[in-house]
Amino acid sequence: MTKLNPARQSLREAIKRLPPITDEEEARIQAGIASDPDNPEMTDGQIAQAKPFREVFPDLYESIKRSRGRPKVDSPKEAVTLRLSPKTIERFKAIGGDDWRARMSETLEKAGG
Repeated sequence: MTKLNPARQSLREAIKRLPPITDEEEARIQAGIASDPDNPEMTDGQIAQAKPFREVFPDLYESIKRSRGRPKVDSPKEAVTLRLSPKTIERFKAIGGDDWRARMSETLEKAGG
């Protein structure tokens, strides 16, 4: 099971501590739902006939579908662990600023031919 971040976990715990709604509150909520002409409650028949968005509008679904994570690249870089002297790191940070790792990668590629 995925572990929730602390803020979300705290919110869930707070919701669990809320008292249940009363019959009067439930009636008021249901009356509000019933009186909304722009969003009437679906009937059981409508719910049974409902289809997923991607089936009803496949072209639109494909045009807006997003993949998760970073886009795939043809030759992804590999993560490595490399122990370097503090002096070497200081030099690259001084030259490259926030992008010092990229400068180091360029230097290694040039040296490797």
